[in-house]
Amino acid sequence: MAAGGFAEAGADLELVGIQKRFPGFTAIEELNLTIPAGSFFALLGPSGCGKTTTLRLVAGLEEVTEGRILIGGKDVTSTKPYQRPVNTVFQSYALFPHMSIIDNVAFGLRRRKIDDATGKAHEALRLVELDHLAARKPSQLSGGQQQRVALARAIVNRPALLLLDEPLGALDLKLRRQMQLELKSVQEEVGLTFLHVTHDQEEAMTMADTVAVMNKGRIEQLGAPAVLYELPRTVFVANFLGQSNLFSGQVVAENPDSISVDIEGNRIVVPKARAHRTSGRVTVGVRPEKLILSREAPAAGADTNIFGPGRVIDVSFSGVSTQYLIQIPLVGTIVLFAQNMGTGPLVGDGAEVWVSWHVEHGFGLEDEAETGSRFPADTDTATLALQKRHALMSELGEE
Repeated sequence: MAAGGFAEAGADLELVGIQKRFPGFTAIEELNLTIPAGSFFALLGPSGCGKTTTLRLVAGLEEVTEGRILIGGKDVTSTKPYQRPVNTVFQSYALFPHMSIIDNVAFGLRRRKIDDATGKAHEALRLVELDHLAARKPSQLSGGQQQRVALARAIVNRPALLLLDEPLGALDLKLRRQMQLELKSVQEEVGLTFLHVTHDQEEAMTMADTVAVMNKGRIEQLGAPAVLYELPRTVFVANFLGQSNLFSGQVVAENPDSISVDIEGNRIVVPKARAHRTSGRVTVGVRPEKLILSREAPAAGADTNIFGPGRVIDVSFSGVSTQYLIQIPLVGTIVLFAQNMGTGPLVGDGAEVWVSWHVEHGFGLEDEAETGSRFPADTDTATLALQKRHALMSELGEE
């Protein structure tokens, strides 16, 4: 660590063949992941997908069933939580209410008998622009300020890896968006490795360099936020990251650059470079904001896909844009977002419209239907009894 600042990059994190199995279910199937030093990495997914379990494994708050955890190349799988170069920022802040802000931030340093704990705490508070409030108690601060104090307290310990467990979940929308930018700014300044766990898609895409979308204990897709949004690989990613209009049909033609898919008599063209499958029955999609709403049939062209005529069944104003639900015969309901450039909706309920989009805005998914459960069930009485017997025999040294 360079003197007088938080300039050193954090360590890389490597998860090798990680599995976490609880009695009755598997939380993490088999996770292999490398997070480069100094990066801002987000684990994104719905409740129960395994993201928080992954964070707890890295922090040492849970033991892995199988696999290894390496931080900076050192195996810490069996290392106690307090011995790992890791700090965690929780959603609940966890500040000591009877201590001043400066004492909260300096607490860990003083426990470890680090020289000039107060000076280093002031430095961390200056980083989050709260040094002028150092003498106050947590109850005298707003929620956003308390979260910044919790961040300063974690950073001041100079961890190789900083874990963020949905730290902005308790804040209101405006403050949450402000804190997203501040967290990213702090991460870039201190150069630590951040692992951020969240279910908020906007939060992950705003702050992270790389996002991993988790589902049912495994990573569905990993990459830069823009790539995941523009080129989702699976139906789950397409629907979890924002909204998507998805259509399934048979590939009826192809050329070196694109495929043509028959969607209930409509020929939809998708570039091969944006399609994960190019033959058989496939699922293709387009984002609602990429669609163009027309009162008259658009001119047909090789670079345009068209559905219509259809009927507007709902119009919803949402501030920046207006959402239109359009019923297309045989195809189904299409969602379209139009930016509010004027003073009212483009069309009203019941209007006849056409929907079109540029070919390069479409995408094709892997669309592999799962057969059966990914995890073998082990909740039956016989299985649980066998597990207990093996555990007992192991303790007695008979196995």
